[in-house]
Amino acid sequence: MNSLGEKIRLIRESKGLLLRQIAAYLEIDTALISKIERGERRLTREHVIKLANYYNVTEESLLTLWLSDKVLETIHSDPFAMQGLNKAKSILKTSL
Repeated sequence: MNSLGEKIRLIRESKGLLLRQIAAYLEIDTALISKIERGERRLTREHVIKLANYYNVTEESLLTLWLSDKVLETIHSDPFAMQGLNKAKSILKTSL
């Protein structure tokens, strides 16, 4: 599983739900949820939490993918990405 969009599509399909049902629950356009599942758009944190509750999965599982997608979107092609991630990891370890 590489992205939040892939994960939520798999969950939706496994539950036999339609895009329009999820879109209605989140109060967004069906085309938007389709783009989110394809990785072309991003959900808000609030929408991720709502989906976790709707799908009956842990918020942690979906929010972890959501954060990962956000980080990758920012640094995916930067030649110093790994160094930056390692530095951020060491800062997070000391601040938590």
